[in-house]
Amino acid sequence: MAIFLSKESKVLVQGMTGAEGMKHTRRMLAAGTQIVGGVNPRKAGHTVDLDDRTVPVFGSVQDGMDATGADATGADVTVVFVPPPFARAAVVEAADAGIGLAVVITEGIPVHDAVAFHAHARARGTRILGPNCPGVISPGQSNAGIIPADIATKPGRIGLVSKSGTLTYQLMHELRETGFSTAVGIGGDPVIGTTHIDCLTAFENDPDTELIVLIGEIGGDAEERAAAHIAQHITKPVVGYIAGFTAPEGKTMGHAGAIVSGSSGTAEAKKKALEAAGVAVGATPTETARLAENRLRG
Repeated sequence: MAIFLSKESKVLVQGMTGAEGMKHTRRMLAAGTQIVGGVNPRKAGHTVDLDDRTVPVFGSVQDGMDATGADATGADVTVVFVPPPFARAAVVEAADAGIGLAVVITEGIPVHDAVAFHAHARARGTRILGPNCPGVISPGQSNAGIIPADIATKPGRIGLVSKSGTLTYQLMHELRETGFSTAVGIGGDPVIGTTHIDCLTAFENDPDTELIVLIGEIGGDAEERAAAHIAQHITKPVVGYIAGFTAPEGKTMGHAGAIVSGSSGTAEAKKKALEAAGVAVGATPTETARLAENRLRG
């Protein structure tokens, strides 16, 4: 089992013909992802040779979904590499086509645009992951985004949800011998689609996830809200890590969402909230990984 993404997922790549899109499409294919096409209105009807695969380019997400299968058998995931000025239109197009999951890799999207396409997608039943996120990987099954598949190719019993892309990679590397059911990078922008709570709920309901690792960072109150949800609804063990204990006061650090106001949003406040909910919080990523391994053993 996995959450959001499985070996059956059929993936389109919006912006596949750009430099970043091409590079990461190759990596996704190498990880076993079913890439069924790219989307670029100016190159509709073309094909792109990617190593030993030839991938068609469609003029729209709807064209890609129609061409890859009728009803539920067609493409059900899109990965968005479209530049910021055009990202809103790309996500709206995907939602209007009825895609199930849109993984928005693009960073630098204006907050106003993110608010608009999130509302539009929610109304049409499309899950948004991101923006400014590394994507989602179910090791051994599929990889939608930019997470390096070679850092953790082993399926396992841990579910990972993280605001930070690089900390996603580090925890996956630290726990590579234990393995993951799914690792999800939700992004650190002020407005994101899929939240810590959404992932916690999905992992709670996934029979193959036995332990959850939650990675947060300073700014906002997402981790405090996640802690309240854990206390009330999560029965599986949760291990956490909060980045930003050494961040200087009064400065915005890292992601656009990492804004601290008074004591709200500080690493210490988040740590206390998580520990009060029964979450073991590591002082470093390495300590967090060891806590996770110990919890699984005992």
